[in-house]
Amino acid sequence: MNPDLLRNYLAKHRVNRRGAIRIAGAASAIGAATWAGAGSAQATGAPSVVPDDHFDDTPFDYADPANLPDWAPSRYGADDQRGAFNEVTPERTAAALALLDTRRAVRTYNLGELMWNGFPAFQADPPRTYDQRLTVYGYVPPPEFQSEGGVVMSTEPLGANKVIWHEERFLGHQYPKHPEPLATTYQIGSQTDNLNHIGAGEYFYNGLRGPDIARGHGTTKLGNENMGPVATRGVLLDVLGVKLAEGATGDLAEPASNGQPLLREDYRITVEDLQAAMDFADVDEIGPGDVVLVRTGWNQLLARRDPADIERWEATAGMPGIYLREARWLAQFRPAIIGSDTWALEVLGSPVNEDGTSFPVHQELLMRHGIRIGESYVLDGLADDGAYEFVFTVTPQFAEGATAGNTPPAALAQPR
Repeated sequence: MNPDLLRNYLAKHRVNRRGAIRIAGAASAIGAATWAGAGSAQATGAPSVVPDDHFDDTPFDYADPANLPDWAPSRYGADDQRGAFNEVTPERTAAALALLDTRRAVRTYNLGELMWNGFPAFQADPPRTYDQRLTVYGYVPPPEFQSEGGVVMSTEPLGANKVIWHEERFLGHQYPKHPEPLATTYQIGSQTDNLNHIGAGEYFYNGLRGPDIARGHGTTKLGNENMGPVATRGVLLDVLGVKLAEGATGDLAEPASNGQPLLREDYRITVEDLQAAMDFADVDEIGPGDVVLVRTGWNQLLARRDPADIERWEATAGMPGIYLREARWLAQFRPAIIGSDTWALEVLGSPVNEDGTSFPVHQELLMRHGIRIGESYVLDGLADDGAYEFVFTVTPQFAEGATAGNTPPAALAQPR
């Protein structure tokens, strides 16, 4: 990046977040070439911006083999397994780090949810569960320890130096269709969905077929070993913040039990909402390799572990989010990840969901564009500090064949 442009950029963004909201129809496209970066052999330059009315909600049939040439091979090559992570080049990481003014303090934000036993998750069979148990070796634990699920390995220390220790284990659940108890999953809590997670028919990203890549441990292609780590520019689109500033109470739901606001359960976030959030944040563009995070306030339903809140959070009948038009509009900029503070990213319970499809945004982003999906990211700290642009970093589990990583991402930013 040109140093003069960078200085102007930093000066421009030291502004009060409470500036007037101006709905900017095409603000997101301005200056995209600034973030093009030199690129790798597979990543490409600045995207061509398409008029907003080009994008619609028409579902695409990814399961039909006749449609395969329309979306595979991917833009990154027939053998690619990284998708839009190819856009996170060393040059773009350096440009992201240059957003931080070394003369000012930098705050590190944890974007992950705290994991606790019984953490709610999308209902599946076998279930997605998180049930951690502590094992004790070398001393007598408190009386209630075992009744709470704890495991005593030994009450006698080991060796002449009397070593004692703790370890964790995870409770397995017996699934009738599988002979062994099954334990936890990376598809729970704050997670980054991988390209082998969602497909259509037999197909996954780059036209790979499930029967060709599925093995007992995971998949032979597209697994977590191809993912990260990544460090890149992050952009917060605070749709909830815009609605609160506008006084758009009709777009809000009943607050969580802690009194915090959130978007309405079936609220469909529109392209215009995303553009308004960019203007609210004084963000001019989304570029290749960026991470785009959409705030709805939905994570507040986990704050108190209140059963009524959790029931709302788990419900598949309603959840705010984007749909196909928004996914396609965002995908044109080739971000590495599109995420939110909900467990689905896409809207549920809206009239648009009555087209008979299930999770079509996941298919659109993962299969066609190789863009990973972030779920249950905690975005309130960034929003409270007006840190709408930041350095995003995550190192997903380096687990062969895995379908997601639930290591908490982090953001480095300077509050306004």
